[in-house]
Order: sequence, then structure tokens, then C-alpha cells
Amino acid sequence: MADAKTVQVRDPGSGKHAELPVLEGTLGQAVIDMRGLPGQLGYFSYDPGFVSTASCRSAITYIDGDEGTLLYRGYPIEQLARHSAFLEVAYLLMFGELPKYEELQAFAADIRQEAMIHETLRKFFEGFHYDAHPMAMMVGVVGSLSAFYHSELDMGDPHQRRVSAIRMLAKMPTIAAACYRHSVGLPFVYPRADLGYCENFLNMMFSVPSLHSGGDDAWYLDPVAVDTLDLLFILHADHEQNASTSTVRLASSTGANPYACIAAGIAALWGPAHGGANEAVLSMLEEIGTPERIPEYIARAKDRNDPFRLMGFGHRVYKNYDPRAQIIRKACHDVLARFSPDEPLFELAMRLEEIALHDEYFIERRLYPNVDFYSGIIYKALNIPVNMFTVMFAIARTAGWVAHWLELKADPEQRIGRPRQLYVGAAPRDYRPIEQR
Repeated sequence: MADAKTVQVRDPGSGKHAELPVLEGTLGQAVIDMRGLPGQLGYFSYDPGFVSTASCRSAITYIDGDEGTLLYRGYPIEQLARHSAFLEVAYLLMFGELPKYEELQAFAADIRQEAMIHETLRKFFEGFHYDAHPMAMMVGVVGSLSAFYHSELDMGDPHQRRVSAIRMLAKMPTIAAACYRHSVGLPFVYPRADLGYCENFLNMMFSVPSLHSGGDDAWYLDPVAVDTLDLLFILHADHEQNASTSTVRLASSTGANPYACIAAGIAALWGPAHGGANEAVLSMLEEIGTPERIPEYIARAKDRNDPFRLMGFGHRVYKNYDPRAQIIRKACHDVLARFSPDEPLFELAMRLEEIALHDEYFIERRLYPNVDFYSGIIYKALNIPVNMFTVMFAIARTAGWVAHWLELKADPEQRIGRPRQLYVGAAPRDYRPIEQR
């Protein structure tokens, strides 16, 4: 287009210049299309971590960290959290629009139909030691799904892509619950067609038929527990091009099957710098120990020479308040009041929250409690073991992962991922026989 905006990059040494197009999105910063840079100037760009690089066009999620904005397909997270449910949000992320009533019913039916796992797959768990980390089991079991559905892996077929995406979302809670049951030596619990997505997961986690505790009056089917878990899943469903989502997309660009791609995302999420933040919050609270010691740790957090850091405060992306934290804060208090009103650890957490929200040091630096601060406390109150926290994250984030996988598969611009490098190794040299070294 003649009126398209461009920027020019000049190389004084060679006298060459490159004219690069500027691409505008619906919202947010424009990007410079760098694809012509090597051909015009002979250079690649250098961007460790790709923090200044747009790797794709995406219509799924938008974040404005300065304003504290998070949109799923254009809908503010606050509205979805208030009015929607996780399966409806998953449908929105995957297919682009909020479902009509009939579409949502059909989608939920498909999820129920695909929630079972193959009986042979159940035996896969027997190969893991009882104390294996649940995320290790998740990576292995999810990756193995392709061995059970190898006849339905024509990813050029939109129908098979849709089936694979729904299957992944449906089976993730069943696999996650099985990981937990294996670790504690309890028999696996089958999914129930009469329960919703989050109810089913909680029932598969905690039902003990021999104790007759699996009825509708079981604590884990309490509406407060179910609704809070559904809310957490909505808030964690997607978060733009983060490390695990980018991993899923990079693996997908190779043509790998969707189960391998999601397993790669789970492995990336397992990293403590990504999915382990809410686990770190609990570890921090246990280290502090009692409310009386909070001032000591606040002082340590303010000391640049002290390695201690308050976990669950501030966010790399959100320079203001994490909008998800604003939403989950009330739910956190409701869960504590319902299930753990006298737990000392939670009294400590609420006191720490109060101090941080009113301390000028934290206010000036916008170090407000983030979603990880509250989610870790909620999971603890719901009797979710700490080593399952990242698994919970993976269940929710599967909605976003499969949405990005579906988007990439339909994107004609996408090519196999191939980042460049700035080589800093040895210059060419000759091989020397071992006796001359």
C-alpha cells in the first residue's frame, strides 16, 4: 500500500539503508516488520528472550500492563469473571466468539464424552514411583496420548483439529487427578457425566468411596469451592505469548502432534520462574512463620543487599495492579472464611496483604499482591497439595494453549520457528591430534 507507514534503518558504514513496514494491530504498540532486514542490510536483530519481538499475529488475548488491562477476544477479564464460567470462556478462546446456548450445551457434552482416559493409559501411571512429581507424570502421560489417537492426527483437517483440541481440554482434569491419586496411593476415580467441569475435577481428586464421602454433600462439592476454582481457571486460562504458550506455538510450527505440543507447554510451565510462583508464595509464608515476624521480613524485602524477596507481589507485565488479583481477592477471603478460618498461615497471609497495601514503599513501587499470591492461598485452603499447584495452572492454561495451537494451524503466515543467534564461540581452527594438545 502506498500510504503504509515505514521506518528507515541506515548503516553509515556501508551506506545502505532498509525501509521496513510498520504493522498496526487493533490495540497496543505497533511493530516493525523485520523480515526484510537481512536481505536489505545483511543483519539479523538481537533480542534475548524475544521480549521486544512479536513472533506472530494473534487475535486471542490482549494485555496492557501499564493500564492493568486483560482482554480475552476483546472481552474484559472483569466481565468474564463476573458473568461467565470456565467452559464458556474456553469456548470463547478456542473459537473466537461467546457460544450461543445450544453451542455451549454441545461443547459441554463433547467435554463430558472425552473426559475418560483409555484403560491402558491408566496403566502408564504404574511406571511412575509413588513420589514422582505430578508435573513429571503430566508431561509423560499427556505426551503419550498421541499413541492412542494416532488415526486422528491429520492436522490439515479442521474437524480433526477441533476434536483434538476438545479432547485435550476434556482429559486434562482426569489426568491431573490421576497424578494426585497415584501419588497418595488412592484408586483412580472415573469422571461423572452429571458433574460440571470443576465439580468433576474435585470429585476425582478427593472422593473416597470406601468412606461414603462422595455424595453431593461432600465438602469438595461445596459451591464456594467449585465456584472459586472455576473463577481461578478463568483467570489463568490465557496470558498472551508467555513462555509456555510460545513453547506450544514453537512446537506446533514443526507440525508436531497436538499432544506433544501441549506436553511441551506443560514442561515449560513447570519452570519455577513461570508456573511455580504460587508455590513460592506458600514457601515464603512458611519461612516468615508468624505475623510478629512480618516487620522483619518487610525490612529485608526493602534492603537491596538482602536476597530475600516477597513472593506474589508485583508483576513483570502489569506495572499497575494485576486485574486478576483484584477479582480473586474477595474469593480468597470467602474461601478462607468457609474452609480455614483459624489457619495461622492464612492469618499471616492476610496480615501481610494488609501491610503491603498500605505501606508507602510498596504503593510507590506498585508492588501490589498479584494473582499468584491469592491463588496459592486458595489452593492450600482447598486441600490441594503444594506440588499440585502447577498442575492446577496447567489445567486452566490448556484452554489458552489449544486456542493458540488452533490459531497457528490456521495461520498462512506461520513458518517453522527458527530463531537466529549471535555466535560468540571459537573462530575456525584446525584439529590437533590428542598427543599435541
